[in-house]
Amino acid sequence: MNRRLILPLVVFLAGALALAAAAFITFSPPRQGASGTASVGGPFSLTTVDGKTLTDKELRGAPFLVFFGFTHCPDICPTKLFEISEALRAAGSKGEKLRALFISVDPERDTPEVLKSYLGSFDPRIVGLTGDRAAIDATIKAYRAYSKKVPLKDGDYTMDHTALVYLMDKNGGFVGAFNIERPPAEAAAEWLRHL
Repeated sequence: MNRRLILPLVVFLAGALALAAAAFITFSPPRQGASGTASVGGPFSLTTVDGKTLTDKELRGAPFLVFFGFTHCPDICPTKLFEISEALRAAGSKGEKLRALFISVDPERDTPEVLKSYLGSFDPRIVGLTGDRAAIDATIKAYRAYSKKVPLKDGDYTMDHTALVYLMDKNGGFVGAFNIERPPAEAAAEWLRHL
């Protein structure tokens, strides 16, 4: 196979896997927890861009979004973060309590300092989170997400990951997949309905 075709093929396959994982999460019957609610989400303790610990309990009181990604992502992550920023902007003053979590699936490269620099281009209500590999993996598992390191031919690597945006209610319960790919005012209106 022509070497020039390998990288586009790897990128295409990574995207196809991410789409399949998102479809599986969205359309598969949810597992039921002890309370009878869908078991997506759960306790976590991760590190913010300021080096402080943030837990799921500190987010209670307002609905929030969760998106898994990484700072070396070429297109999906910056696009989603831009769309989330636009929805937050459209929410106006009513959305002051809204937060979106950008949880790195690449903690080896995404230190708090790297995340802080990367997120400087987006709405400040997007909270960058990282941690050690065990904490990140536990959070990915709790959200029924997917992440995998994919080696590149030059010795570098990329990350294949779930591209789904999760909407959590003000009690930290899973509401559903959040369609961020629509007019910002529509996305903001749905998000605000859960206040």
